[in-house]
Amino acid sequence: MKGSRFVVALLSLGLMGMAFAPSAKADAWDKKTIVTFSAPVQTPGVHQPGYEVLPAGTYVFKIMRTAGNRHIVQIFNEDETRVLATALAIPNTRLKPADQTIINFREQPAGQAPAMRAWFYPGEQWGHEFVYPKKKAAELAKASTQPVLEMEAPAEAPKPEASAVVSELERTPVTAVEPSGKEVAESVEVTPPPAKVEVAQAELPKTASPLPLIGLLGLLALGGAAGLRVAERRVR
Repeated sequence: MKGSRFVVALLSLGLMGMAFAPSAKADAWDKKTIVTFSAPVQTPGVHQPGYEVLPAGTYVFKIMRTAGNRHIVQIFNEDETRVLATALAIPNTRLKPADQTIINFREQPAGQAPAMRAWFYPGEQWGHEFVYPKKKAAELAKASTQPVLEMEAPAEAPKPEASAVVSELERTPVTAVEPSGKEVAESVEVTPPPAKVEVAQAELPKTASPLPLIGLLGLLALGGAAGLRVAERRVR
């Protein structure tokens, strides 16, 4: 009788653990990353007036959930109360995933803030190559002597998170501009970044929870209960 009550208790614990254990990646879909820049950097995409260059400080990067299949990256202030820039990005790859956030920058003339080129989330080989408005893209291509992804879109907007801005980024054609000013196909630019990369200090959101452990313990308890039941029958 006591053995039966023990099995029931273990069974209840196992079911409770499975019921409350969430998916380990449930909160990672937006790739939220907290990034701290030690010096000013140029923003990609459509930015708020006065924020073409972000001052040194802490910012939050997120992938925006949209109806389309394009990558839309939003850059927030530290407390996430304002969207400072909304950028279109094209998938880019690295030969080997890194265990920390990687942000590539384009070289600029002395005295100018470097421009963000690509953002890679920790542990992922696929990253996000930023697309710049045409005028800015031409300037960056000439300064860095490399092709730059470009699009027909405004460089700034009072509310870069507005649905009209996002809709335009979702449907605007993407090409690339060479240092000479010549436009080329998008695929020319979408290649792995150069070996030299800039690493930004970053902190991932604290999404860890003890609940998955509870689920695992519950499953182990179920297995143990079954083993005890078999042993009890053999003793009898």
